[in-house]
Amino acid sequence: MIQKEVTELKRRLKRETVSFSRMAGCYVDAQKNKVTSFNQSFLNLEDDEFSKYLEIANKVLSGKLGNQLLELEFPLEEEEEGGRQHLLMALRNTAIEEETVLDRFYDHVIETYDFVGNYLILLFHDVYDVMSRSSDNIDLDESAEAFDYILCAICPVALSKPGLGYREEDNSIAARVRDWVVGPVDTGFLFPAFDDRATDIHHVLMYAKKAREPHKEFWENGMGCQPRLTAAEKRDAFGHMVCRDLSADQDAAEDMLLDVQSNLSDFIAIEEDRRGDEEPLPLTKEDLLDILKESGMEEDRSEKVGARFEDFFKEETPNAEDLLDTKLLKDNEVRKEKKSLQKKVVELTDQLEAAGVIARDGKSIDVVVKLPDERLDEVETSFVDGRKCLIIPLEADDRATLNGEDYLF
Repeated sequence: MIQKEVTELKRRLKRETVSFSRMAGCYVDAQKNKVTSFNQSFLNLEDDEFSKYLEIANKVLSGKLGNQLLELEFPLEEEEEGGRQHLLMALRNTAIEEETVLDRFYDHVIETYDFVGNYLILLFHDVYDVMSRSSDNIDLDESAEAFDYILCAICPVALSKPGLGYREEDNSIAARVRDWVVGPVDTGFLFPAFDDRATDIHHVLMYAKKAREPHKEFWENGMGCQPRLTAAEKRDAFGHMVCRDLSADQDAAEDMLLDVQSNLSDFIAIEEDRRGDEEPLPLTKEDLLDILKESGMEEDRSEKVGARFEDFFKEETPNAEDLLDTKLLKDNEVRKEKKSLQKKVVELTDQLEAAGVIARDGKSIDVVVKLPDERLDEVETSFVDGRKCLIIPLEADDRATLNGEDYLF
C-alpha cells in the first residue's frame, strides 16, 4: 500500500461518511479471562459511543507507512485451512457476525498477544464501493470493486487516576470512584490490504503505537507473518553502526552522527531533485560510503560501518528516508548555532584582549584612579600600539601608587 491508499480509506472514517456495518469486541482481564463481549450494529450506537469508537478505528490507519504502519505478507501455508490468514478470511466472510468465529479469534489474540494488564479487542467490518478513476484521479460514475475488509484495534484498559471530585448525592467533595478506562490503540491491523486500490488478501497492514517496540510476537504468532523492521528500529540500528567505534568518546560520536545525518539529508534532497518522482529512495552501501567520506570519517572506519550496514540490511535495502532522523537534524542546527556563537565569543575576546580591555587570562582589570577634581579634565583614552590605554598626565613630584607600591615622578 502507498500513503494515498491509506488516506483514501481513512477519509471515509468520518461521522458523515463512515459505513461500518458492525462492531464486535471482547474485554480481557490481566489473567487472560474474557470478561465480556459484544456484537452490534455500528450505525445504531449512541452519539458519544459512536464518536469514541470511530476515533479508535481512525487510529489504526494513523502514522507513517514503514514506521507505525507496516504491510506484512502471509506465507502460503497460512492461507490454507487452519492457517492464521484463513481465520481472518472467516471473520471477513461472516461480516464479524458469527459468534463461534469471533470466539476463535479472541482466543487466538489472547494466546499470542503479549501484554501485561487488561485490554479490549475491537473489530469493525465495512464494505467500500471503490469507484473507478480517470488518469487525472477524477472519480468516474462506475464501481471498480467492493472492498470488503475488517479493522482490528487492541486497546489497553487501565484504572482512572485517583482524585477528589464533587459527589452530588451528598453535596460533598470526596474521593471519586475510579473506573476502568479504554486507552489509545496499542496494536491493530487492516485486512485485507488495499493495494492498487484493490483487495489483496495476501497482505495485512499492521499498526504499532510504539514503532521502537512493536508487538512483533503478535505479528509472527498472531498473524503468522515474518516481522519487518520499522523505520524507528532502522534509525536506531544505523546510529549504532555509525557511533560504535567512537563509543569511548561520546562527544566525537555525537558529532559524527550529526554530520552523517546532515549529509544524508543533503543526499536525499539532491536525489529527489534528480529523480523527480515520489518512489522510495534506496540507500546502497556505495551511497553510504560516500556520505561517510563527506562527513569526515576515516576510510578504515567507513569500511567497517559499510560492512555492518550490508550485513544488517542484507534482506532488504533500506530507504534513505527511513534512516533520516529529523530530531537529530534539528539538534544539529542548534549545535551549529552554538558553535557559531562560541566562535564569535572567542573572536570578541581576542579583540578585547588586544585592546587591553580585559587581561589575557580572561579576567577584567579593575582600575582605580584617584585624582584631584581640578585634574579630571586632563585624563583621556587613546590607542597605543593597537591597544586602548588610559592616559593620565603626570607633573614633576607627582606620586602614584600601583598595587601598593609608590612611584615618584
